[in-house]
This record gives sequence, structure tokens and C-alpha cells, in this order.
Amino acid sequence: MHAMQYTFTLPADYPMGVIRDRVAGTGHLLDDWPGLGLKAYLVRERGRDGSPVNQYAPFYLWRSVEGMNAFLWDGAFQRPADDFGRPAVRQWTGLAYEEGCAAGSPARVAVLRRQPVPEGGPLSEVAERAVREAGRLAATDGTLLAAAVVDTARWELAHFSLHADEAPDASEGEVFHVLHLSEPGRGLLARGRQW
Repeated sequence: MHAMQYTFTLPADYPMGVIRDRVAGTGHLLDDWPGLGLKAYLVRERGRDGSPVNQYAPFYLWRSVEGMNAFLWDGAFQRPADDFGRPAVRQWTGLAYEEGCAAGSPARVAVLRRQPVPEGGPLSEVAERAVREAGRLAATDGTLLAAAVVDTARWELAHFSLHADEAPDASEGEVFHVLHLSEPGRGLLARGRQW
């Protein structure tokens, strides 16, 4: 499993209805994309849920690098890059994936929590804690899924979760609202530890 996200930070007075309309009109285009586990079309709005910015920030879980590369290089990514400018695309390697107790519910909210991988100590312990945290998040009421991923270039660990209701009170991280969820290969994402 591979995770990917890019963000478009928009002006404070940007009419976010433009993004909602865009996703409503084109979100379905990835509903059957080969190699895609899921794409969550995410937004943050300035002043809502503590967000200091307006942002469009889709998050992907890929089943295959080929599907991800086809998205980036065969034209689908070109449209948002043309419309908003080409963003940096963050990529993480999967450590764990779990379906949550509310797996059949519609996704309303996503939480992305990033933290540095601590110096010192065995990396295997960090990875095992990340696996356990993905399981804990998945078991939280209202959670659809949880994933733990790592960027080894930055030594950054990230936990991504989708929720049917508001974000859990104990969540720390960026809170996004889900406009659409494309999930052609979600059922094929390997569960549990990814090594």
C-alpha cells in the first residue's frame, strides 16, 4: 500500500463552493481507477474545525505503484495541476491498514495526524506502535478505516482515518471534510501489518 496527498492552499476569501462543484462534477472519474484503493476528496475551510486555511487536499491509498504512476503521468493529474498549479505530491509507504467498526457508513470527516519518527530506539518498535495505533483508531466508534504510513525521506509517520461523524474528541491532527470517496479497490487493500 502507498499513500499520496497533495494540497492546494487557497486564498482566505476563496469561494469553497467552487471546489464542491468541481468534485460533484468530476469526483466519479476515479470510481473505477485501476490500482486505486481509495481517494478521499478532502477540504479544510478557514475557521472551521480549527483550520487556519482554505484547502483542497485529496488523500489516496494505492494498491499498486502502477496505478499511482498512471494517475500522475498519464493525464488525470494534469487537470488539477493546470487549474491550480503543480503541487508537491507527498508519498508515504504503508505500515498498516484496518477497516473500522463503521466501515459501511458514508465518510464525513478525515483526520491526518503527522509526527516525526523519534531518534534513537529500534525502528521496529516505532513501526509496531504505528500498527497498534491504526488498530486502535479503527476500533473507535464511527471510524470507517485507519491507516499508518511513513515517509522515510523525512522520517515522518502519519495516521489517516475516515469517520462517519465528527472527528473523535481525542484526535490530534488536521481535520478535513470529505466531499466524495472513490474506492474501487478498498476491499482489496491488505489489512493489518504491511511487512
